[in-house]
Amino acid sequence: MSSTYSKWWSFKFLVWLQVVCAFLLFGNAACGQIVRTLPGFPGTLPFSLETGYISVGSSELFYLFVESQGNPEVDPVLYYIVGGPGCAALNGFFFQTGPLQFDGTAFTGGLPKLQLYPHTWTKSASIIFVDAPIGSGYSYSTNPEDYGISDLQSANQSHVFIRKWLNQHPQYIKNRFFIATDSYSGVLAPIIANNILDGNNAGLEPTINLIGVISGSPRMNGKEEQSYQIILAHKLGLISKSIFNYAKEYCNGTYFYTDTSSVSAECLEYLQVIDELIEQINLEMVLAPKCSTISPKLEDGNRRRSLRQTDYWCKNFDYLLSTVWANDEGVQSALHVREGTIKEWRRCNLTFADGTYDYDVDSSFDYHKNLTKAGLQLLLYSGDHDLVVPHIYTEYWIGLLDITLDEDWRPWFVGGQVAGYTMKYSNYGYRLTYATLKGSGHSPTEWKGRDTYEMFERWIHFYPL
Repeated sequence: MSSTYSKWWSFKFLVWLQVVCAFLLFGNAACGQIVRTLPGFPGTLPFSLETGYISVGSSELFYLFVESQGNPEVDPVLYYIVGGPGCAALNGFFFQTGPLQFDGTAFTGGLPKLQLYPHTWTKSASIIFVDAPIGSGYSYSTNPEDYGISDLQSANQSHVFIRKWLNQHPQYIKNRFFIATDSYSGVLAPIIANNILDGNNAGLEPTINLIGVISGSPRMNGKEEQSYQIILAHKLGLISKSIFNYAKEYCNGTYFYTDTSSVSAECLEYLQVIDELIEQINLEMVLAPKCSTISPKLEDGNRRRSLRQTDYWCKNFDYLLSTVWANDEGVQSALHVREGTIKEWRRCNLTFADGTYDYDVDSSFDYHKNLTKAGLQLLLYSGDHDLVVPHIYTEYWIGLLDITLDEDWRPWFVGGQVAGYTMKYSNYGYRLTYATLKGSGHSPTEWKGRDTYEMFERWIHFYPL
């Protein structure tokens, strides 16, 4: 499609959307609004951005929708949620796959500046970045009980959101649709996919053209992953062979316990030794510095700037910029955030870790197993220096799916260099591509932007990695 035709189609769509929105608003229904400028970015946005809310019961889930900058009529649509649980859509928008990023090098206080991100996935796909579950980002509820949510409830919220959003945007119903997740939301991805398939079979409208799932650092079983954390730490040289072997012997190969009453004293002793060995390691990326939490309340611009200028650069600095930006009144007005609905925007809702979230899915393996019969396409990818969701565990449970290995472990390349390693599996129409990102940590899109973009670009267009 020519650039001129694409722009004409986008203009036609915007006119159509305004007519539909006027009709919906007349009926007191929610409707997205077009954002043409954002504080911190010079000039008009060179891509189409819509923000809005979708009602799910008494909950209002906030979203940012970026239309594909390629061929939006035929490019896939991604429903994109990040991990935590409880991390905000802006985390994916700014730090993972969205079209903008913060210009941290120019920050001297005040409102952070924005710049275009060269490795955005919106070059080839339309993406709905969603504050899910309720309690994330700008999402809110009129019922306080809604904030006590669980895995299964969260997956159901996403399912309802998707159908309602597509009903409001019928021009995308026929496009290929993918569930895209990061980190903890990997638990939810196969559940949402199963819910969609069940809903389609039950005749729910609209019929969703679900093609597959894309998941980075995909959590599947948190307890087992923590045991594999110790195995990978040994492989990466953080734990000596003798200490690891003693721990393996005394703990019988299991290194995570919710009840230690039946665990031997020798096992607990070596687990304590291992904890001390890795407590100063950045578990998300073992090669990066371990950063202290940076308070968003700092008012001294010079102090903020010094965080960038130190030799020990910390990734948390970029996260601080998002907190400053997203809590700005002008920013919230530009994004059409409903005034007074949240007290404070947080990149991740830490209250979920204090017991307000019910982790009622110990393992999502059975949901993944069920998808192997559905003819879907999956792309799973991991950083090989991530101790939060160790790649060796992801490779282990993929092997338990009992699907055919079509292409064994081989390198894949970006710019003539090895970017990681990949394998491909199949099962009667079901296809699973697994890839590692060499030298990457947790959430590879945040550590290896170009490589993850190249991976996605090839896979979504049916090219081998």
